[in-house]
Amino acid sequence: MVDNQQHLSRRRLFGLAALGAAAAAGVTTITAAPRAAAATRAADDGSFVPAVVIGTGYGAAVSALRLGEAGVSTLMLEMGQLWNQPGPDGNVFCNMLKPDKRSSWFKKRTEAPLGSFLWFDVVNRDIEPYAGVLDRVNFDQMSVYVGRGVGGGSLVNGGMAVQPKRSYFEEILPQVDAGEMYDRYFPRANAMLKVNHIAPDWFEKTDWYQFARVSREQAGKAGLSTTFVPNVYDFDYMRREAAGEVPKSALGTEVIYGNNHGKQSLDKTYLAAALGTGKVTIETLHQVKAVRQQPDGTYVLTVDRIDADGRQLARKEISCRYLFLGAGSLGSSELLVRARDTGALPGLNDEVGRGWGPNGNIMTARANHMWNPTGSKQSSIPALGIDDWDNAAAPVFAEIAPMPAGVETWVSLYLAITKNPERGTFVYDRATDRAKLQWTREQNAPAVAAAKSLFDRINKANTTMYRYDLFGAQLKAFADDFSYHPLGGAVLGKATDLYGRVQGHKNLYVTDGALIPGSVGVNPFVTITALAERNIERVIAQDITAR
Repeated sequence: MVDNQQHLSRRRLFGLAALGAAAAAGVTTITAAPRAAAATRAADDGSFVPAVVIGTGYGAAVSALRLGEAGVSTLMLEMGQLWNQPGPDGNVFCNMLKPDKRSSWFKKRTEAPLGSFLWFDVVNRDIEPYAGVLDRVNFDQMSVYVGRGVGGGSLVNGGMAVQPKRSYFEEILPQVDAGEMYDRYFPRANAMLKVNHIAPDWFEKTDWYQFARVSREQAGKAGLSTTFVPNVYDFDYMRREAAGEVPKSALGTEVIYGNNHGKQSLDKTYLAAALGTGKVTIETLHQVKAVRQQPDGTYVLTVDRIDADGRQLARKEISCRYLFLGAGSLGSSELLVRARDTGALPGLNDEVGRGWGPNGNIMTARANHMWNPTGSKQSSIPALGIDDWDNAAAPVFAEIAPMPAGVETWVSLYLAITKNPERGTFVYDRATDRAKLQWTREQNAPAVAAAKSLFDRINKANTTMYRYDLFGAQLKAFADDFSYHPLGGAVLGKATDLYGRVQGHKNLYVTDGALIPGSVGVNPFVTITALAERNIERVIAQDITAR
């Protein structure tokens, strides 16, 4: 075990060096292998590589690392940029209070979840369209936030590394051995992701978490309990931020548009280790448009190479024997429904595109009394959650979210994760060549009701009220039209077998949140990571012959 950890540490160092070299050279191909390596050559038009992984998020990163360790030449295709080259201000990422073009994926205006304050549009900014780090994908009645860049969602999330309650995991994925998951794969994922915990003594005294202590006290008055939440943000770094010893990141209003310091995003963990195997190459600004299968069983990908301003530079075809879809719930689902309904992958079954859900996400906020301020200093990294998941009538796990405005707002903000049984479906629209999400606002009614049940109790116990001014121009206490946690679309055991092998096509795999049926009850990335570890272990042992 010690030797394995030492190997991983060395690989990670080699991979970090490769990422740094790529940024310094301004290239889109990232590799730690010699230039003659097969994976490096495979990005050329018409070339072949044994394994292709689409995306660089959690499931994709796990798959690439384990394939590389097994000696399989692997090409990762990422539609976003490598984020480690400073901009004109000396920072890689911009903060939430002064967003610029780096913030958003080809938008003319930022689309932050808090769209207003006192009903005034003072939050969002006009920007130049650019290959920024955060995308809000807008469907008819639901929008979904996703990360764009090497590391996917790990670049833009709050880093809350939460395992689901075992009883709920067994409910949503009864065909998966929970004992194996909780004894083996969750610990493996947490170790690789560098999950850590805030020091309770520092939490209790620092000004930066006054907002969370206020919400904890108010939840307690309603008879509700809170729990500390582990994170991939380095809490030791945060303490040094507070002491003025290092540049501020979490304490400098950075999170949804990326963290310049402190966060152990995937480019610093799994992806660095994958590159360090010498078998993995990442091509950035490469967007997979279509997938088809040849008579000999190989897969052919149609790929557009773009620049950071959105110009198409080339269209190429890349073929592989083993194809892993790790483009996230939205991306993997769209590729599959398009391939099925255009006849490119005719063996895909009717379950492809089904089982999608927003993990019961509902955002809400409460107005505190003037004598109960939440603090002008607020860490952007959540550290506490209200745990009412065992409430049989309305299970809720609510992140106590920051609102780091730099001034006192008297606002308590929350992202509630609820148990909503409603599911959506992706369908292919031939006119636009895109997947549309069939989901109505009414389907979020159970989630809103559950969140309202929880926060009505807190308001009653504290004689407080909801804020109605934060989610746009209309009077609105609950934001039910966006999701941070898209799940489903290629559900394990339905669209795939029990290890992510896609039904109807050999050597085709799903390795991301599309496997989870719409809900996991907590922030999902640790579950996605652990499930990917479980699945790829079986796939390499039983399926992979190319080395």
